[in-house]
Amino acid sequence: MMLKHLAHELGLTVEQVERTVALLDDGNTVPFITRYRKEVTGGLDEDQLRRLVERLGYLRNLEARRSEVSAALESSGHLTDELAAQLAAATTLQAIEDLYLPFRPKRRTRAQIAREQGLQPLADLLLAQATPTAERESTALPFVNADQGVADVEAAYAGARDIIAETVAETATVRQAVREATRRTALIRTQRRDDGDAEGKYQTYYEFSGAIQGLAAHRILAINRGEREGALKVNLDANHDAFIATIQRRFAHGNGWMAAEVRHAVADGYRRLLLPAIERDLRNELTERAEIHALQVFAANLRGLLLQPPLRGRVVLGLDPGYRTGCKLAVVDPTGRYLAGETIYLHQPERARATLQHMIEQYRVHVIAIGNGTASRESEALVAEVLRVVPDVKYVIVSEAGASVYSTSETARAEFPNLDATQRGNISIARRLQDPLAELVKIEPKALGVGLYQHDVDQRRLDEQLGTVIESCVNYVGVDLNTASAALLGHVAGLTSKTAKAIVTHRDTNGPFATRRQLRDVKGLGPKSFEQAAGFLRIPDAADPLDQTAIHPESYNAARRLIELADGTAGDLDLPRVAAILRRRIASGVTDIATLAAAAGVGEPTLHDLLEAMEKPGRDPRDDAPPPILRSDVLKLEDLQPGMWLKGTVRNVVDFGAFVDIGLKHDGLVHVSELADRFVKNPLDVVHVGDIVDVRVLSVDPARGRVALSRKKQ
Repeated sequence: MMLKHLAHELGLTVEQVERTVALLDDGNTVPFITRYRKEVTGGLDEDQLRRLVERLGYLRNLEARRSEVSAALESSGHLTDELAAQLAAATTLQAIEDLYLPFRPKRRTRAQIAREQGLQPLADLLLAQATPTAERESTALPFVNADQGVADVEAAYAGARDIIAETVAETATVRQAVREATRRTALIRTQRRDDGDAEGKYQTYYEFSGAIQGLAAHRILAINRGEREGALKVNLDANHDAFIATIQRRFAHGNGWMAAEVRHAVADGYRRLLLPAIERDLRNELTERAEIHALQVFAANLRGLLLQPPLRGRVVLGLDPGYRTGCKLAVVDPTGRYLAGETIYLHQPERARATLQHMIEQYRVHVIAIGNGTASRESEALVAEVLRVVPDVKYVIVSEAGASVYSTSETARAEFPNLDATQRGNISIARRLQDPLAELVKIEPKALGVGLYQHDVDQRRLDEQLGTVIESCVNYVGVDLNTASAALLGHVAGLTSKTAKAIVTHRDTNGPFATRRQLRDVKGLGPKSFEQAAGFLRIPDAADPLDQTAIHPESYNAARRLIELADGTAGDLDLPRVAAILRRRIASGVTDIATLAAAAGVGEPTLHDLLEAMEKPGRDPRDDAPPPILRSDVLKLEDLQPGMWLKGTVRNVVDFGAFVDIGLKHDGLVHVSELADRFVKNPLDVVHVGDIVDVRVLSVDPARGRVALSRKKQ
């Protein structure tokens, strides 16, 4: 039943869901299933699989909680047929908790004390309102008992009202109705706390109100933070009197004194018990919604950052700007190997220029990567002066976010035990230009500066989400088995940090891997790990060309049959030629996809993947993106004029727009209203981190160093 529900919810067939869940339960990873089990899943893509995994987890937790609650109710003797049916029909965890609430063990409440005083029958009489003509005092007298703490008639009615208040407030249908009505109509209102927010950080929210249904995620998180820091008072404003009246009509009938007691109890229960609980539930819902959005923004930005195209085959000089301690220089060769380092000082310009020029010429530097921290503008001016003498060299401003985190990490100390932290960070700045993915995976994603309120969301969920993004990117690109660091290998499907380190140790001890089969010799890497990881690990100079591709070893026999079908030999090294021959035969009608797939012994989706891998054996999907913008001269704020068109790189995308690097110290902002010649609701619909975009200058604020940009044509 659960899998049928899941299939309906995701718009899939039950067979698809059953087969995919079986793969997941057998320990297969999402990247492996996405790439190598298309026939089994019916071609589900990675996003569909991730959604299935998420919903499967929720539904399994739902079933587990349903069973726990049913067992608890049965053992306590409260599980009626009606309640069992309601539990069976519940489709959310919230609905199950609402049903369980009246029976959940709880602290000693006013209602519980009243029950201990023997006042439950009186409460039942009032709720039933079966004898409206009975006298008020005589009805309560039997329940007066000084020894039980019920001193008089009024005390008896007070206790009975407490029981009614709790009963009504804990009635599942009441809670669900009030929650839905409040969700639909309530406003969230904020005020400044007395003596709160001395710095004025939350000035926008001193007198703020907005419908909770349409409240933007960044506002929710900002309000939460302001409340947490004692700067703001927050409450939900709804038509509480109307809600109370509706509940009163349900439980109180007529105008007698019993109905009056029930109405009194309902109003008290609403204000004292139900309203705080509903506010808490809805505030949690808002936070959940905002966190999900923030995680999605962070994930999309991180993916764009990690998948920026590498700058291959270049000697790069990293320059970490600084005043007091000087600018650190580090040269790395095209493979990222550290060659040399120096320190220059901006207050010694002649010596600094001479040292920089000498290093450029000595190590034949192609590109200079300048960190965007303190003194980056002055460093950029110095570099531009030197490049007038060595004109074949270019420079680029690189975000140094996370470089200091990497520099003090265990990974950095292991890589460069004899260098100080500042030089390690500078090497990271240079390397992230050469291969952003390989370098940035060494750094905690939260330190990379592409998030939205990342410190305000659940950190466990954030780590899980970002880990998923890194795993997706690493396996999408593939990894060079003989050069990848343990940090990079650890994100390959089927590998852990332990097996990744074992691969590096085996490589260091026995030399480079010549074939994928040799992975089986790595200590601790079992058959399942090999199956999951092998297709994502490449050996660019392998003797067997199939080891250079994304073709999984399990499909090597099929690939060799295709080679033979193309009139080649099993050892034919020219895979693109083989793929071209087969494509021509399909296009000309000599054969078709189904016949060719059957001859190779694979399904049609796998055949398409085999041909694609053969066409471009060493293809890196990042190469399809525009390369980074390299510069040779400085763009100054004073140079900018409204209407000027520039080319820039998107550095961060947030709810209100995108920040674009146009070559200045600070990125310019393209507001969401200026992102396209049409209405844009979500900036991520039109731009991503790493995109190269044309932007027009709207305005310049020299005092604050701000530039407003637009992508609109007019």
